[in-house]
Amino acid sequence: MNMVDKKRKAIAYWIFLGIAMLIIQVIIGGITRLTGSGLSITEWKPIMGALPPLSETEWQTVFNEYQKIAQYKYLNQHFVLSDFKFIFFWEWFHRLWARLIGFVFLIPFIYFIVKKHFSNWMIIPLSVLFLLGALQGTIGWIMVKSGLNETDLYVSHIRLAVHFISAMVLISYALVFYLKISLSANSYINQPNISRGLVFIVIVVSIQLVYGAFMAGLKAAPIATTFPDINGSFFPEYSITKGGFLHNIIYNKLIVHFIHRTLAYAIAIFIGIWWWKAKNISFSIPFNRARSIIVLLVFVQIFLGIFTLINGGSMNAGKFGVYEWLALFHQITGMLLLLSLVSAIYISGRTSVVMK
Repeated sequence: MNMVDKKRKAIAYWIFLGIAMLIIQVIIGGITRLTGSGLSITEWKPIMGALPPLSETEWQTVFNEYQKIAQYKYLNQHFVLSDFKFIFFWEWFHRLWARLIGFVFLIPFIYFIVKKHFSNWMIIPLSVLFLLGALQGTIGWIMVKSGLNETDLYVSHIRLAVHFISAMVLISYALVFYLKISLSANSYINQPNISRGLVFIVIVVSIQLVYGAFMAGLKAAPIATTFPDINGSFFPEYSITKGGFLHNIIYNKLIVHFIHRTLAYAIAIFIGIWWWKAKNISFSIPFNRARSIIVLLVFVQIFLGIFTLINGGSMNAGKFGVYEWLALFHQITGMLLLLSLVSAIYISGRTSVVMK
């Protein structure tokens, strides 16, 4: 292995570590949401906020600030300090992990610049990666701040969806950069038809992920805990409200629930058709792996979705029960499905050219 290859390998390891940490960050965010912890820290301190309260006086101070918002007044009035410490931990850990990601990206970045590891073409993608990371942090704080008032029990499901999708854009961008510097020339299949089909599927999956965030933000799972019907009907009757079409597909819990289920069936069908068209491609090991993983994940995702909604009635029955675990793994599988599709698009849409 020559020096250029060693440098590229070091950069690839660095980006892969960053991707893994970003995925973990989204998982921690899911736990934060499922435990109702997102509004527990009412201010943003990028430096001093890295440390949790260190005395009972400090704990009582931050608890007093939480008691000023609607979530405490109307939902968590029964909380004592120990309850507050539990939800505080997850929001604090979510923010701490974001800080760690920043260090993991920044310190090696400076080192690689000093050691001249980067090729010229890498500078712009890496700059975009840092900007997307900063944007994601900003969106996260805007989302949290919007719920720190005397009227809202939770953050807006729309802001939650924006925060989640922006995280997936960041991770997908980092993944493409990783593939660009790590795959060998014979990994690419240059099949535009296969790639276009995947682009369509990614668009549908992205819409599905938005509706997954809507489901989470609206707490819409318990509204229909039967399968395959929706409370005895395949199309929810008497569910259209007077708000109009756009209002219903964004705010109406039952309609959002119906759309989320329907998109799951559509995605399974689309991926089945795509797999059939791509099944004879065998010369690219990375593509074959991605193809198999995509099919596996879509069925696991549907399986988890079914059991999540069936257990929707137990939502918030405990701090982290069966429903919460299922919902968390449902989210993780959806993330991995999107990333697998992005990988397959990149591999199938390129010729056998590796960036130098």
